[in-house]
Amino acid sequence: MTPRLARAGGRHSLAAFWRRRLSPWRTRRLLEAHLVVLTLCALVAAGALFLSCRQIQGGADALARDEAPAVQGLAATRLAVLRADHEARAVREMELADLAGSGESYQAQLSAADQGLSRIADRTDQDLGTVNGLLATYSTSIILGTANRDQPLMARQKLAEARSLLVRCRVGLVPRLEAMQRVQMKHAETTATEGWAQRGGWWLAELALAALALTLLSALFVLRDRCGRDWNPYLLAAFALTVLLAVVPLLTMSSAQDDLDGVVEDLRQITRVSEEDEGRKLSDAQQTVTETSEEVRRVLADDTWTDRVYQGTAIGGLLVAVLPAVGLGLRLDSDYGRRR
Repeated sequence: MTPRLARAGGRHSLAAFWRRRLSPWRTRRLLEAHLVVLTLCALVAAGALFLSCRQIQGGADALARDEAPAVQGLAATRLAVLRADHEARAVREMELADLAGSGESYQAQLSAADQGLSRIADRTDQDLGTVNGLLATYSTSIILGTANRDQPLMARQKLAEARSLLVRCRVGLVPRLEAMQRVQMKHAETTATEGWAQRGGWWLAELALAALALTLLSALFVLRDRCGRDWNPYLLAAFALTVLLAVVPLLTMSSAQDDLDGVVEDLRQITRVSEEDEGRKLSDAQQTVTETSEEVRRVLADDTWTDRVYQGTAIGGLLVAVLPAVGLGLRLDSDYGRRR
């Protein structure tokens, strides 16, 4: 037997198998059963896809709107107050307090710390009232400690008071900022991490799409074998759309999830860098935090393609439910509706 005849025989045997399996069913009931299964599979697949895509979109939006700016702001504030303290003490030790412009550097850092806390006030659910109060008190003490050159005893007292406000265990400004940053980092990780429910949603969507594709092929075979019809364009379009829905959203959202994982890693780097306490390296740490924060903002802002796929998934899910209903509904009406 030639290979061509063998392939032809295989196709005929497969068709005969399906005919034997479907022979006890009346054609009308068989088409109606296909319509019910197609509708159920399409609804499950569309719902699971929509929710899974929405979770990633929602996580990206929350990360860009609240979590990432809060982590970045807390890190920048911590570095700013540490650098302000380092430079203020350098000014005092070198007895430059009376020189014009000698206090501009640490005062600029104090201003940056205050602005950083103001920017994240509406981006975190943590209470910033105590931290703001500590920062204001610390700013007053450090300014008095560097300005009172004629009263060295008072200056030393104010500098000691400022240092205590800054680093006192658990209740100082820096330990409080560190604790808040750890909490905010956990929030960011939770927001960006793909959980078991989201992974289960993708599995459910893919399984429902696979069942939908197989049922569409079965419906096409029934129409061609029992009704003597050529390929139904509605069912063919639904099959092509099913394949697209099984591939494009999954690949696109997987890429988006990889971007979110990269953003979380960048935020971890910002947290590690912000723990730098040595004065000579604080400016380098601030530069690193600024550059990494810009990269995080760029990645989170570049989601145009993801938005389009999300919208396309919603439309495709609707069409993949409507097209089979229209295709089989018209065929049932044409073949059986007029006989009633």
